[in-house]
Amino acid sequence: MKMALKVLLPATAVLLAGCSIFSSEPKIKPAELTSFEATAELTPLWQGSVGKADDFVFTPAVVGDTVYAASRDGTIVRYDNGREAWRISAEDKLSGGVGADDKLVVVGTVKGEVLAFDTDAGKLLWKVRVSSEVLAAPAVGEGLVVVRSGDSRIAGLDAKNGKRRWVYERATPVLSLRSNVGVLLGQRVVVAGFPGGKLVAISSQNGGALWEVAVAQPKGATELERVADITSSPVVDGREICAAAFQGRVACFDIASGNLLWSRDISSSAGIDMDGQRVYVSDDKGNVQAFARDSGASLWKQEKLFMRGLSRPIARNRRVAVADFKGVVHLLNADDGAFVARAITDGSAVLAEPQRLGDGFVVQTRDGGVFALRPH
Repeated sequence: MKMALKVLLPATAVLLAGCSIFSSEPKIKPAELTSFEATAELTPLWQGSVGKADDFVFTPAVVGDTVYAASRDGTIVRYDNGREAWRISAEDKLSGGVGADDKLVVVGTVKGEVLAFDTDAGKLLWKVRVSSEVLAAPAVGEGLVVVRSGDSRIAGLDAKNGKRRWVYERATPVLSLRSNVGVLLGQRVVVAGFPGGKLVAISSQNGGALWEVAVAQPKGATELERVADITSSPVVDGREICAAAFQGRVACFDIASGNLLWSRDISSSAGIDMDGQRVYVSDDKGNVQAFARDSGASLWKQEKLFMRGLSRPIARNRRVAVADFKGVVHLLNADDGAFVARAITDGSAVLAEPQRLGDGFVVQTRDGGVFALRPH
């Protein structure tokens, strides 16, 4: 597959207009990209194109060496080691995706329809309707498809036929953010963040709540000031689960009990990642911050990406990568946050959360570019 992804030279500086945390369109003037001495490489592995996302966010799904991607016009593509294995049309406009395992590929629509296709040839297997629009990528595994709808209901569907097994719902605040955040599906548990800053563990067997913790507490005099929603995916490693809330905190908990391990007051709508030593956060001002995983102590803060609409960070090979509203991927040293490499995709925003792919990662842009990269 032809390589169009380019690595930026260290001396390159790019002038951009500012952007808000919810849109790729400029609102506040962002930081200019400054020159640095590259001490690492961000190698392009392969590139594909699936179609534009428009005003929605399409997160690619990774299963082994296979990547599935979708677009607003209903296109779904399977890539095997970068080679396009098949391309189909869902014959409907999509609003959420993609979820996948080794048997199913699942997407959703604004009408609340959930469509499941087989992974071999992209054949439609079933279609069902949930309570409202599907903006998030479904989670697939353990014979279950878990779908989060726009009204914050979570439905557990049978992977064989889409039949509903259970629904989890809870009261939501008067005002909340329209979000594409999905759920985490693990062994016998589904973990989801909610408006109001709550993180909940749900039984994947019956949809019952196992525990509930507060990542953030709403505060302020107005409903807008009191918005404290979890709008990004929590991350799990071993016995720890960490999550971030907009206008709230970053907090880590014991996944078995829900007991708080530590928290820091930081607003993040983009999200977090962790490795064996640190938790990394893209905050709402465009800073990337690192905290000690065991204590929450502040380790470093990279401030040169101010208001560049950063993606969730992703930690790979002692590096941390974040992408911005112009499709630039920045690679940082995990030890001190210094820039070590940079690459550019297709010039459009990376709104979807980057996904791990082998010892690298894959990003999908608003214009539909799918880029696999590996840090060295």
